[in-house]
Amino acid sequence: PGDSHGICYVRYESELQMPWIMRLITKDLSEPYSIYTYRYFIHNWPQLCFLAMVGQECVGAIVCKLDMHKKMFRRGYIAMLAVDSKHRRKSIGTNLVKKAIYAMVEGDCDEVVLETEITNKSALKLYENLGFVRDKRLFRYYLNGVDALRLKLWLR
Repeated sequence: PGDSHGICYVRYESELQMPWIMRLITKDLSEPYSIYTYRYFIHNWPQLCFLAMVGQECVGAIVCKLDMHKKMFRRGYIAMLAVDSKHRRKSIGTNLVKKAIYAMVEGDCDEVVLETEITNKSALKLYENLGFVRDKRLFRYYLNGVDALRLKLWLR
């Protein structure tokens, strides 16, 4: 299923897609992740990893997990979201987050959380437009010394 920009959203299918995801995220996010970090999320929760494709080119990716929090409720976590700079302002990030949230709802998720740099205005706007609220500030959370905001979306 494509959209008006010729963007097609697909669920992660194989290790062959890993370099695409890594290239996008490495270019975009300030934190350096090892291949093992990607594999931890993607191999354990492949149903929560989605790619945005334009033809054969991967232009966006989201990587998430879903597990128990405090033995009481199921918490989804958005670990990574990146959209190629040439393809921004086409709702790709929003659509990827929605796809991940719908998949988490299918997994009986109670809430979704993530962290983003306090300086990342476009990410804050994207998530807040989807109903996420600012939960707490995490000082010097990132390796570059920038504070993070933890955002939370309650699903129940």
